[in-house]
Amino acid sequence: MIFVTVGTHEQPFDRLLKCIDKMVAENKINEKVIIQKGYTEYEPKNCESYKLISYEAMQKYIREARIIITHGGPASFIMPLTIGKIPIVVPRKLEYSEHVNDHQVEFTEAVRERMNNIIVAKTEEEIIDSILNYDKKIEVMSQNLQSNNERFIEKLKMEVEELF
Repeated sequence: MIFVTVGTHEQPFDRLLKCIDKMVAENKINEKVIIQKGYTEYEPKNCESYKLISYEAMQKYIREARIIITHGGPASFIMPLTIGKIPIVVPRKLEYSEHVNDHQVEFTEAVRERMNNIIVAKTEEEIIDSILNYDKKIEVMSQNLQSNNERFIEKLKMEVEELF
């Protein structure tokens, strides 16, 4: 199952939902897709969609999903990270009137560069590629990931050893 969430921002995110819906229609996606569409005006024809869902439902869908696709709001992409899943993050863009500026583009790029724990897809081509090649992409990324807890423990261990 693929779960898509665009958050609760009041501007629509038609670009992302149209891309996903088209992929399902063209059989590029052959699994169930559930979308939390927020204030997006586009009504998906090939996917199950809800305007808003409860926090509990969001957690359930994120746990069950093979792929999670979110907008660039930190709360949306941090939730899958907390359970060890790498999300595809599609930042909202000013040029499409999806947000008031391009802070999501800048922020998600900074997170990707610093942490390498999200897949950033800014264009339709990148969204399609990220979905079709998701398993390959996360396999490479997972090999390079080290949790903050592991880093903290390693540094703490070094500090303690220096004391003694």
